[in-house]
Amino acid sequence: MDTNSLSNDAFDIPDREIERLSTRLGAAADSAGLLDVAYTEVDSPVGALILAATERGLVKVAFDSTPLDQVLDELAATVGTRLMRAPSRFDDAARQLGEYFSGSRREFALPLDWRLASGFRLDVQRYLPQITYGSTASYAEVAQGVGNPRAVRAVGTACAKNPLPIVVPCHRVVRSDGTLGNYAGGPEVKRELLELEAPR
Repeated sequence: MDTNSLSNDAFDIPDREIERLSTRLGAAADSAGLLDVAYTEVDSPVGALILAATERGLVKVAFDSTPLDQVLDELAATVGTRLMRAPSRFDDAARQLGEYFSGSRREFALPLDWRLASGFRLDVQRYLPQITYGSTASYAEVAQGVGNPRAVRAVGTACAKNPLPIVVPCHRVVRSDGTLGNYAGGPEVKRELLELEAPR
């Protein structure tokens, strides 16, 4: 058979079919332990979220303000180069995020992989879930809580570098004067999350 005579149409595969095959391939690679990092994208009221996980647990949550390629490049450089879209690994995470945004979940029960943080930043990020749903703490209060009351600026940096926003609630940390402060997803997203959690 002369393959040169085949029309280009012979190789046209619908995008939906490519996505389905890619999902199946990702699931097979994941179940065979061939992936360093699985990833997917899920919709949310604050925009699409990029989720990434290792065998240890969720390792990265990113807002759509960060391009997917940039997130994957970071993960390849810090975690491992075998990355593939594998949505099935994120069924539980997607369900819990949906419950959170619907107001029926106040804390997450997901295994987390903390390898993208270390030292003082890790101390701060591990402390953040102690700030309960519906409440806030100042950067100074968090510094006090982790035992280093003079490290207020470093707390701000740790929150800004939090690899697991929403799940690890850095949005609950505000300035001492009550203003929002910075946030990876932008101030409007931070405001929306705090309004979602506000007592009614």
